[in-house]
Amino acid sequence: MRLFVTGTDTGVGKTVVGGGLAMGFGLLGMRVGVLKPAESGCGEGLEPGDGAFLLRCAGSAQSLEEVVLYRYALPLAPAVAAVEEGRDPMDPAVVSSTLNRLEEQTDIVIVEGAGGLLVPMASRFTCGDLAKLLDSPLVVVARPNLGTINHTLLTVRVAQAMGLEVKAVMVNCYDPRRGGPEQKSNPQVMREMLNGVPVYTVPRFAGLEELEGNEMMDALKAYNWKKLASAVIGGGGVRS
Repeated sequence: MRLFVTGTDTGVGKTVVGGGLAMGFGLLGMRVGVLKPAESGCGEGLEPGDGAFLLRCAGSAQSLEEVVLYRYALPLAPAVAAVEEGRDPMDPAVVSSTLNRLEEQTDIVIVEGAGGLLVPMASRFTCGDLAKLLDSPLVVVARPNLGTINHTLLTVRVAQAMGLEVKAVMVNCYDPRRGGPEQKSNPQVMREMLNGVPVYTVPRFAGLEELEGNEMMDALKAYNWKKLASAVIGGGGVRS
């Protein structure tokens, strides 16, 4: 089994949701693998923070090299970063074969894309093209505030036009007490407009970006990821 985590934009919390789901599937007793085909913004040391976080959440025996296949220093789309830095571009065939091997050793593999569905991962090859090649259903991560209805519906409709199955939309950093009135209404409006695609909310974890290692893990464990993971593969029933 495989899930491809994409977003309506960059910075919406794909890695947090992907890591949380990995944690939840582990709590369900499943063997979890994670894959971040290409990670940009790694800095001069090419340290893939997102990939390391996913690996920690999954509790997998994979090496970091097996999680992040292509690393780029600049915070650009992977295809653009590869050109700017003179590094090898992501090879979709390598990603596909790596996922197939990993799937043989696990019960579920969570693949995290880069940015949104139409971000170029390689020359004329988008994140959506990669999900299509990998034959993987999507989890779409969205932000909670004004504008998210448009961004989310565009993402889901493009995915469906490409023949991709959307298993769920995750409205991340949901906190109606802090945001405007749109935060309270946005998830329900999207449920009504997405024609049966389940929409779940994930709370805002205050100060998560300042935490590291075990403290970050403890912050995430405060949420019931097991329940959410079960709902995603079960096709609904939970409105967290």
